[in-house]
Amino acid sequence: MISHLVLFRPKPTLSAADRKTLVDALQHAVAGISTIKRARFGKRVLLDRPGYETQMAEHYEYSAIFDFETEADLRAYLDHPAHVALARLLFTSADAMLAYDFAAVDPSALS
Repeated sequence: MISHLVLFRPKPTLSAADRKTLVDALQHAVAGISTIKRARFGKRVLLDRPGYETQMAEHYEYSAIFDFETEADLRAYLDHPAHVALARLLFTSADAMLAYDFAAVDPSALS
């Protein structure tokens, strides 16, 4: 399995209408791209634990994790017009963003 992880911090000046446009684009991508096996979105939880959150170099408010069966499925997602539109919105809406892809395995496979 391949996991595509996006960490995202919207621009502080992003309007409510622009946030809705971004959410709509996320929903459209998930609904319209068949190679996505699983999608999860989240807002960062801050636990106020001394020495924990302060160790992070950056604060990213939101995450998106997309899972794909194969690298070919991930590539199809990246080339899909719905993803291209979503990526364009993310880059113009973001104060900061990271995107990484990982070959994900069950922990028992590490032995």
